[in-house]
Amino acid sequence: MNVITVDSPDTLPIIYERGLFGIYHDWCESFSTYPRSYDLLHADHLFSKFKTRCNLVAVVVEVDRILRPEGKLIVRDNVETINELENLVRSMQWEIRLTYSKDKEGLLCVQKSMWRPKECETITYAIAKT
Repeated sequence: MNVITVDSPDTLPIIYERGLFGIYHDWCESFSTYPRSYDLLHADHLFSKFKTRCNLVAVVVEVDRILRPEGKLIVRDNVETINELENLVRSMQWEIRLTYSKDKEGLLCVQKSMWRPKECETITYAIAKT
């Protein structure tokens, strides 16, 4: 599925010509994915484009919601945005597979983990025991 941002050039005809699926979407709003989730998301300068319009944390949370556990996110963006994203996904316990930067551009590859907080396990166990 190719998701074209609403303020990007109109490239959907090219995507359709190749027999692929595509839609327009504003990432500052939630993305309807029911009933599926995705194994791989690739973002090319998406996050830096939306930093001025919407909250970066909200976009990362949306990515977390639609990405399957153990799914991968590949981001190509400016170094400042890559560093910010790296801190966000690290706080969400995602595994950072690769960070690379050259000049002012960077690449970040991360994998969503199966991590769950220990307190939830304790609470669930306590409720199940009573």
